[in-house]
Amino acid sequence: MARDKKKKKRIDVSGSGGMVFSTNPDFEFPQEEEMETLPNEEQKLKVSLDRKKRKGKTVVLIENFEGKEEDLKELAKQIKNHCGVGGSAKDGEIIIQGELLDKVKSFLKEKGFKI
Repeated sequence: MARDKKKKKRIDVSGSGGMVFSTNPDFEFPQEEEMETLPNEEQKLKVSLDRKKRKGKTVVLIENFEGKEEDLKELAKQIKNHCGVGGSAKDGEIIIQGELLDKVKSFLKEKGFKI
């Protein structure tokens, strides 16, 4: 007796909101739409010094950025170049290494952001 082997359709479940399995063969996972980046004048950023979970090292934390991940990373790159330090950008926040709060605030105000 020969078995009929059905080829299973592989589906990318990243961004599925926790759904892993559906019995509906026509089911499509909802696609997340990336929000548009707000203009600089409408962004209300929270800028603060932070030492938590960083082994005592001080960083400048910039939170509440609303927009595309590419725009967030581009802003982080500009700030890092301006300050001459390292840092990172993800999940709507930018981390800049060092105690450069005044320098970061003045740069963001120059660019038109509300702090």
